[in-house]
Amino acid sequence: MKKIRKRKLFHHYQFNRLSKRAGSWVAAMAALLLIIGGLTSVKPTYRIYSETIQDWTSQIDGPSFLYLFSMENKMYKEAYPDNVKPPDLTTMGFQLATSLTPNDPRSLLGRELPGLDTYHSEILVAGEGTDYTNLPIESHPPLDVVMEDREAVDPEEEEPVEKTERKDAPSTGDRNVVLIYNTHNRESFLPHLAEGTEHAYHDEVNITKVSDRLAKALEANGIGAKVNERDVTAFAKEKGVAPYDASRTIVTEAMASNKDIQYIFDLHRDGAPRDVTTTEIDGEIFAKTIFVIGAEHEAYEKNAKLAADLHELLDEKFPGLSRGVIKKKGNGVDGKYNQDLSEKAILLEFGGHENSLDEIYRSVDAVAEVFSEYYWEAEKVSGD
Repeated sequence: MKKIRKRKLFHHYQFNRLSKRAGSWVAAMAALLLIIGGLTSVKPTYRIYSETIQDWTSQIDGPSFLYLFSMENKMYKEAYPDNVKPPDLTTMGFQLATSLTPNDPRSLLGRELPGLDTYHSEILVAGEGTDYTNLPIESHPPLDVVMEDREAVDPEEEEPVEKTERKDAPSTGDRNVVLIYNTHNRESFLPHLAEGTEHAYHDEVNITKVSDRLAKALEANGIGAKVNERDVTAFAKEKGVAPYDASRTIVTEAMASNKDIQYIFDLHRDGAPRDVTTTEIDGEIFAKTIFVIGAEHEAYEKNAKLAADLHELLDEKFPGLSRGVIKKKGNGVDGKYNQDLSEKAILLEFGGHENSLDEIYRSVDAVAEVFSEYYWEAEKVSGD
């Protein structure tokens, strides 16, 4: 009798334990489905993207990753540096949860004080009014926000570029010595989008028009220029890569197919407000420019020298037009901007999302004029 009762109790215990396990499994699956449903149904602005996860994980250094992996696989302990202490898991958890880096007050101040979130930037040459509170804002909106269809307002008819009429004016002939492209090719301008538009991105009325204008202005000064018209945003989405990885492929292919290329310009527009990106020169409104140099490669100083020379020429002829030259490196930024491919490659921002194309075209013509003088002077020196 006691054996029967014990057997029943045992079976009852086993049944309860299996029931609890089954219930826990069902609850876990239900929670997982709810989480997945929530993540896929919320507005795009609030979704968690791979870039968000990358931002979180970029806060963890390499040895800490190895330490975490070694907790599951002991083989990773062999690769852990001998001179590095194991990380404090509490500190690491705090860093991931708050995005604050211990012993680096900039990680807090950069989110509390205007402009200091750009602490990955360093001013190499400060233009008029440029300081660490008004550096360029490099936005990273989700891809579906960038590619969203928006209504555009037809821009006013573009004023023609003034061509050099001198018969003895120098020319590169049929050689295209300047390559122009746009990594963020859908960056647009609010004055040319429908009223009430929140995000300044468009598939046609965008920064590529600025590139076309620069090519025309350079050609008017005898310098052959080629604009790569590939939709980098769509190409990056198709290949599943970051924008600068996509444009790197495009630049590499262009350089391989055209050995005449000497200078490479990647054109962007800033996300800073209008009062930062606009100036008045001789009674006309211009969109300001700024040069951005990636510092995460050995030869970046040569690109920086080119940018500094152009800034000085601009400042001499069009005072206040150039905001200066900055370099960028560290977590959260590309750090190279494909400038490791050439010693004469720069990233140049024209105006911001609140500037009009007319204001930007004036700046483009000014840059083309100054660069042409720089180019022909350099050609004369190299010829001598």
